[in-house]
Amino acid sequence: MQTNASTSLANNYVSQSIDCLHFIDGQYVSSLNGKTFDNINPATGKVIGIVAEGGKEEVDLAVAAAKRALQGPWKTMSQNDRINVIRRIGDLILERKEELAVLESVDTGKPIWLSGSIDIPRSAYNFHFFADSLRSDGTEAYQMDQVAINYSVRKPLGVVGLINPWNLPLLLMTWKLAPCLAAGNTVVMKPAELTPMTATVLAQICKDAGVPDGVVNIVHGFGPNSAGSALTEHPDVSAISFTGETTTGKIIMASAAKTLKRLSFELGGKNPNIIFADSNLDEVIETTIKSSFINQGEVCLCGSRIYVERPAYEQFLEKFVAKTKELVVGDPFDAKTKVGSLIGEEHFNRVKGYIELAKEEGGTILTGGRSPEGLEQGYYLEPTIIVGLDGNCRTVREEIFGPVVTVIPFDTEEEVLAQANDTHYGLSASVWTNDLRRAHRVAGQIDAGIVWVNTWFLRDLRTPFGGMKQSGIGREGGKHSLEFYSELTNICIKL
Repeated sequence: MQTNASTSLANNYVSQSIDCLHFIDGQYVSSLNGKTFDNINPATGKVIGIVAEGGKEEVDLAVAAAKRALQGPWKTMSQNDRINVIRRIGDLILERKEELAVLESVDTGKPIWLSGSIDIPRSAYNFHFFADSLRSDGTEAYQMDQVAINYSVRKPLGVVGLINPWNLPLLLMTWKLAPCLAAGNTVVMKPAELTPMTATVLAQICKDAGVPDGVVNIVHGFGPNSAGSALTEHPDVSAISFTGETTTGKIIMASAAKTLKRLSFELGGKNPNIIFADSNLDEVIETTIKSSFINQGEVCLCGSRIYVERPAYEQFLEKFVAKTKELVVGDPFDAKTKVGSLIGEEHFNRVKGYIELAKEEGGTILTGGRSPEGLEQGYYLEPTIIVGLDGNCRTVREEIFGPVVTVIPFDTEEEVLAQANDTHYGLSASVWTNDLRRAHRVAGQIDAGIVWVNTWFLRDLRTPFGGMKQSGIGREGGKHSLEFYSELTNICIKL
């Protein structure tokens, strides 16, 4: 729910200029050449502040600070003290929850209820979770009869570059930063240029929590020929963790190859949502509304390819269209709003281009496809349902990353599995059925990093998370994150 306090905060942030500086070696600093770029509020299309634009010089300074910090108090800090610092970061995020939620909604255009109920609490929990994991996590030990014993020692990688997307800025940045710090590394973060504000605040939160200067650094900027490429090419950066679009991932991979950096990628998705006729349609509709349109469909896990078994197809469409029409598109700080603004003009035009392409490909728009009346300022788009397309159409095959879904009927398991797997992506999938054997059978044959059965976005942070094919490299979560952010040394002692 919207609160008077959040409304007041929002009005304050929207009415004043909010500037974002780099954070290097414990201090906020401008770019050496004074360069900046505008930060746009996507809900209004207006400038809300300026952002320092960094490049190679700022990245060099940040990496040097991080490299020095590796040998400083962060290295000598006891594990228990580091756990307490990491937990404290989560506590401070919760103490500033309302402020951070407002900043996130101003920066992204998402509804304030979403920022306040999911983005910020989960950001805090990421630190709490990995602090607890560090306390309980162990390493391997093997005894070779009575000859020798082997045991593993976990060590930090060094300086790690974290490159973040714009759709869930604080949530996904903390998802990387928490395990990276837990493993003892130092960090240079590059937030998405479209959403710099909460990351900028996070740097101060880390310092207030007791993180030594130089351990956490931020350089704002762009990708090619800017802060992003400087970070991925830097010889003193040991690893890059990137969440974002697949094409950018390929560019980063090529750049990182020069220094053989360790890579973790969570990339794009074109996720299937498979609905069998024996499932509970009311339950399916309630969750599918979320998996289609939450966060304006700007979530890599959204189920944008919906496949419905033919006996349930017409009934599903009737209910799905009706519920979609009830979604209120509007001001992120209006309590009635369920769908806010898309991230910016370029992305807005891209998503609208796919809707026009769907018409050219023979698709029919059952609802949506337009900007709501009265919302000419900002980048708003009605939730859109498209039918009449087959699996060869670009609208079905390519990631749109907006409030746009296609619905396609199917007749057999074999048919829908073939369609679900006929993609370059393999991030997630959902399967809806009350047949237990079918649930196991179908879920096990889908090429995706995570498959939900009769649910969506239900996450246990201990489990592996990541994509197959062009949806990513590696896995995050629990021990998988700690393994990525650390080196293991095996020590063999002859008895």
